[in-house]
Amino acid sequence: MTGIRRYIRFYVGNAYHELATIAPTRTLLDWLREERGLTGTKEGCNEGDCGACTVLVVRLEGERLVWRAVNACIQFVSMLDGAQVLTIEDMRAPDGSLHPVQQAMVDHHGSQCGFCTPGFVMSMVAGRKAAGLGQDERGIDDMLAGNLCRCTGYAPIVRAMRHAMQAGPDHFDAMADDMAARLRTLRDGTTVDMAGPTGRLTIPATVDALAHTLLENPDSRIVAGATDVGLWVTKGLRDLPHVIAIGQIADLRRIEVTPQGLFLGAAVTWQEARAALAEILPQPDEEVFRRIGSVQVRNAGTVCGNIANGSPIGDGPPVLIAAGATVHLRRGDTRRTLALEDFFIDYGKQDRAPGEFVEGITIPVPAPDTVIRGWKVSKRFDQDISAILGAFSLTLAPDGTISNPRIAFGGMAATPRRALRTEEALAGQKWNDATLEAARAAIMADFTPLTDMRASAWYRSTVAANLLTRLYADCGPQAARVPTSVHAACTATGDHAHG
Repeated sequence: MTGIRRYIRFYVGNAYHELATIAPTRTLLDWLREERGLTGTKEGCNEGDCGACTVLVVRLEGERLVWRAVNACIQFVSMLDGAQVLTIEDMRAPDGSLHPVQQAMVDHHGSQCGFCTPGFVMSMVAGRKAAGLGQDERGIDDMLAGNLCRCTGYAPIVRAMRHAMQAGPDHFDAMADDMAARLRTLRDGTTVDMAGPTGRLTIPATVDALAHTLLENPDSRIVAGATDVGLWVTKGLRDLPHVIAIGQIADLRRIEVTPQGLFLGAAVTWQEARAALAEILPQPDEEVFRRIGSVQVRNAGTVCGNIANGSPIGDGPPVLIAAGATVHLRRGDTRRTLALEDFFIDYGKQDRAPGEFVEGITIPVPAPDTVIRGWKVSKRFDQDISAILGAFSLTLAPDGTISNPRIAFGGMAATPRRALRTEEALAGQKWNDATLEAARAAIMADFTPLTDMRASAWYRSTVAANLLTRLYADCGPQAARVPTSVHAACTATGDHAHG
């Protein structure tokens, strides 16, 4: 269908809403509390870290209902067109009985002061609905990593979650057909374009409509998941006069294997991409991608958004650069492709013209003899920004000769960047102690890192070299008989620290 719609529409619980004048950056948290009086959703950090504001966003994708926990504090209401939002107030069944998760929290004494409890409940309900989340201790920890309890009540909460995962159906299961029918009526295939005194919102229906809108409005701001842009609003108090929301453009939500590799469209979230990424990058998925934010953040934040914001400490780009990824750019009807490392020019500056946007990325499928590793080093294991992130790709011949080394770091320069001198020190050499020492020396010449609140320059340089030692211990000729000194060097990187 074609045409322009001048309002957004969605459900909160069972209540239908049409909004034609809302500010494009009005957060869902503020709107729920101040406009709807739904105060069970709490404001804690207001930056997507504590989970007290967690709500569920339900969408009909194809003919399947998909449930996602998101942080309402950095989710714009304007991004919810076509969705159904569920808050803690919706968790009781129509007969007034508690949801199985709520009952489990009562039975296992999972609430202390109670402030964080609604957010935990919402994450737990989403965890019951989500596919692919394990029910073991680690799966539950991953599920709840985005929710903080300052009363340190995690043990009973985890017990409650373990019990709730075994509970029977909830009242939403009985409502699934009605929910799907309700959301199906919101599909109209039209572009939303609404403007008012508080700003303009555009939701293009297609990628062609997006390209046309950006040509006419090159100063507008693209928003996919708002996990970064949301903080510009809540913490930076920035005004964004024209927001273009792209999260539901079907053309940008493609995940497919092409002859060139795995293609991820610009609106594919980290959570959606993880299974496909794990197929070709299993170790970085475990060590890096599962630690990008939390489930709430990965449900909203996109792989390409992590690239397009150009952060020098984004966790995705170093791994994708090491893997040889390319980025696809579009301006109007003109498309171009470039190596991902060439997209980053300087701090806050990318190779993107006015009106040009990231349409997707392609990650080549590694050859069978390629070793790809990535390690994130941060003060906390969960929910922390990297002090340094190292990613490594190389081919090892049967005789131990190294070829095609690609090494990239985040946190070591103004952009995610390759360690070219280190790659030269490795290329064509046998993987042995002498080569390792030459590579460790080269990495000191590759970077001149800064000292900041996350780490000193000395620490970053030391850890970068130690990550090379860890790579050697992990896949070098003596990997099966790693000496104690190497274990100590690897431990010194600090990337197993919890807390």
